[in-house]
Amino acid sequence: MVILWCFNNRPDQYLARVPCHSGQPDSNHKTIESIQETAVSEKKRVVVLLSGNGSNLQALLDQEHHYSYQIVGVVSNVPEAYGLERARQHKVAALGLDYKIFSSRGAFDQRLVEEVNRFEPDLVVLAGYMKILSPEFVEKFAGRLINVHPSLLPEYKGLGTYRRVLADKKTRHGCTVHFVTPELDSGAHIIQASMSVGPGDNEEGLKQRVQAMEHQIYPLAVHLITSGRLQLKGDNVLLDDHPIDPLGYQLLENALELA
Repeated sequence: MVILWCFNNRPDQYLARVPCHSGQPDSNHKTIESIQETAVSEKKRVVVLLSGNGSNLQALLDQEHHYSYQIVGVVSNVPEAYGLERARQHKVAALGLDYKIFSSRGAFDQRLVEEVNRFEPDLVVLAGYMKILSPEFVEKFAGRLINVHPSLLPEYKGLGTYRRVLADKKTRHGCTVHFVTPELDSGAHIIQASMSVGPGDNEEGLKQRVQAMEHQIYPLAVHLITSGRLQLKGDNVLLDDHPIDPLGYQLLENALELA
C-alpha cells in the first residue's frame, strides 16, 4: 500500500488576495508575490526521510525561515508515522511507502530513489529513518545525504547509545551530524555537540538532552550545506574553505552556535 499526501509548497498560494476595485491587477500585491517567489527559489530543496515521530523534522520545519533551505518533501517507510502528519500540517508533500509490500530491499530502495528524485532535492536528510539504506541508494545521493546520530561518533555506532554510555560510565555524551556512506554511522563528520554525564543521569534524561541538541545543530548543519559554506571534498569537510576537526565542528550543550 502506498499513501500519498501532496500539497503545493509555494507560500504565495496562501497569501490573502486583495481585490482591486479598478479591475486592474494590484501592482503592490504582484510585488509581494514576486518577492515571495524569489525568496523561495533561492532556497535549496531538502527531502527528509523518517520512520517515526519526526521531532527532528519539526525542528527543521520550524527553523527553515531563518535558513537557506526549504523542506519540499517528506518520505517514510512507515505509512502511519506521525512525522508525515507534521509535514501535512506544514503543507509539505508527504509520502508513505509501506516497505512490507515490496518483494525485496532492492525493490523498495529502487522505488525510494524514484520518489525522492521526483522532488529534485539538493540535499536528503535522514531524521530518525530506521531502515538501513542499500549501497545503491547511498551512492545515488553521495555527498547529498546526511544523518544525525545520538553519540559522539566514532564511539557507539548503532542502537542503544544511551544505555551503553551509562553502562560504560562515560562522562561525556552527545550527537553527531555526518555524511552518510554505505558503512553504518561512518561518514565524514559535520557537527558534533557534547554534554557532561553525571552519576545521577538516566537513559530518558540523556535522551531528552541529546534530542534538544539535535534540534539545534541539525537545522544549522543543513543550512551550512545548502548555503554553500560547508562542503565535502573527498573525505574532508571544509567550512568557509577551511578544514574542520575530523570529529566535526565542536559545540557544547550550553553553546550551540558557531563561533
